[in-house]
Amino acid sequence: MTAPLQAWKVQPHGKPLRIAGNMPEMQVVAPHGARAKVEELLTVDTVAPECKDLDVDFMVVPGTRGHEAALMVRSAGGCTLILNDVVGNIRDAMGFGGWLLRLTGFAGDEPRVPTVVKTMMVDDTAALRLQLIEWAAIPTLTRIIVSHGDIIEDNPRQVLRELAASLG
Repeated sequence: MTAPLQAWKVQPHGKPLRIAGNMPEMQVVAPHGARAKVEELLTVDTVAPECKDLDVDFMVVPGTRGHEAALMVRSAGGCTLILNDVVGNIRDAMGFGGWLLRLTGFAGDEPRVPTVVKTMMVDDTAALRLQLIEWAAIPTLTRIIVSHGDIIEDNPRQVLRELAASLG
């Protein structure tokens, strides 16, 4: 059994992520709050995937109106947290695009909860802050993979504590 392929957000180019018959084994997963928007482009198979791999956990990130999902993957090398929009870590943004990414909070000198995410997605700052603190307490956390930017491998637990503190 292969792991389900996750589609967590609508792609900006507006092209479908799955073409019928092209990847029939792919399972499309979206958090419940994002399902309607994702289904404008493709069929969502589930909002609550059953991972048969006991080392992989899917969750909806608290405080995000049900719009943000996360995966925690455990291995012999430690735990990897996989996030979508809730953390931005783009370091090399340049030009007009870079300016826009910095303005929206996806780019900067350090990882951050993007301003646009705080404004458009976060409805319970305390719940999101608590979740970041809970992830930071995982002693085996070795990396955070984000959709927007570089992988965070330099003290990811401290990064999560700083992100939590930035939420007030």
